[in-house]
Amino acid sequence: MPQIIVLPHHELCPDGVVIEAKSGVSVCRTLLANNVEIEHACEMSNACTTCHIYIREGFDELAESDETEDDLLDKAWGLDPDSRLSCQAILADKDLVIEIPKYTINQVSENH
Repeated sequence: MPQIIVLPHHELCPDGVVIEAKSGVSVCRTLLANNVEIEHACEMSNACTTCHIYIREGFDELAESDETEDDLLDKAWGLDPDSRLSCQAILADKDLVIEIPKYTINQVSENH
């Protein structure tokens, strides 16, 4: 079973967290199921960028992003070469180390 190692995030998991995950499940669903309340304004339908994450280790273990995800990522806050939408990043059999960006482009958040 792969693990997701979430680096510390000032609001969502200040101390970071290690999550036992299932292959074939999105990073976003896994985070939410483990009380890491990442934003997901489009309900994981690949239509926004609020679940944007950085894959710090294990990027090559994920399936390649599709054109829709790539187009959306162009609009994400703080885009870098290791960026993915967590709703589209499906876990394989290897561990991932991720970082959740400090900000999103979401103007309204239900959690704030």
